[in-house]
Amino acid sequence: MKEFSVGKNDAGQRLDRYLSKTIPLLPPGLLQKSIRLKRIKLNGKPAKRDTRIAEGDTVLAYISDEFFEAPKEENAFLTVAVPSLSIVYEDENILLADKRPGVAVHPHDGAEYGRTLIDQIQAYLYQKGEWNPKESDSFTPALCNRIDRNTGGIVIAAKNAQALRIINEKIRTRELDKRYLCITVGTPKNAEGELIRYLVKDEKHNLVRVYRKPTSGAKTAVTRYHTLKSSGKLSLVEVELETGRTHQIRACFADAGFPLLGDGKYGRGEVNRAHGETRQCLYAYKLRFCFRTDAGALQYLNGKTFRAQTVPFAETYFGGTP
Repeated sequence: MKEFSVGKNDAGQRLDRYLSKTIPLLPPGLLQKSIRLKRIKLNGKPAKRDTRIAEGDTVLAYISDEFFEAPKEENAFLTVAVPSLSIVYEDENILLADKRPGVAVHPHDGAEYGRTLIDQIQAYLYQKGEWNPKESDSFTPALCNRIDRNTGGIVIAAKNAQALRIINEKIRTRELDKRYLCITVGTPKNAEGELIRYLVKDEKHNLVRVYRKPTSGAKTAVTRYHTLKSSGKLSLVEVELETGRTHQIRACFADAGFPLLGDGKYGRGEVNRAHGETRQCLYAYKLRFCFRTDAGALQYLNGKTFRAQTVPFAETYFGGTP
């Protein structure tokens, strides 16, 4: 058993997210199981995984001692790694990184430890002297959103607990406008429009099944698009998501008859091979902060728009990034 006292920087977090950082050796599945079996207590009582913790709270973890052992040289990469980052924007609160396709955002995505996006961001901030994991009350820089390993685009990193809480809340209330670029095989029948589909996630096969009518267990997916350029065989399309579902753009466009180029799961293999594309041509290329409610310490970001400087597939097939 081990006892933890919640500090100022950790206040406001969900219990499970606090524990995942406090006990990094505890696998995510075992963490959730420990909470369900009431082996984790908050202020002496069992708590749900999404319970918000407060400064001064006491967390008791009744789990094996092996998960509390210090990782061997876990942070060694901080001093030896040469951060490979494309920074779109940075201030004292947040950092916007342009993640390239093929880079995992977190180690649990199968990437080698020290080579993920969050590893690179932490190494960068450590080497700048803005973050030191050895400080007892040090907040660990964290990502506010994530992008699939084979998709590129802008990812938001928070440098402090306050920024993390604010951005997470603004994402939840949809006060951030994210736009995607993709290349479709063929040209959408209408130059612009809206796709409304109903998606059922298939965990076993890591894909979603698409329906055109409401279906038991399905979640509504609303996707807006605008065709920017077309060569007939391929089209450059801008996408806006009203909902954020797993594989939403890829699955819905494929169902509509114009799958993404390079998509090995929902696309057309023969076309992908002909163009030599092994990753879906999809990029979260533009981000706008459009707060409808007060954002506190981050209010200065309201109305600001940020773009990825280059989108590789747009350069290759259409001569430039919009």
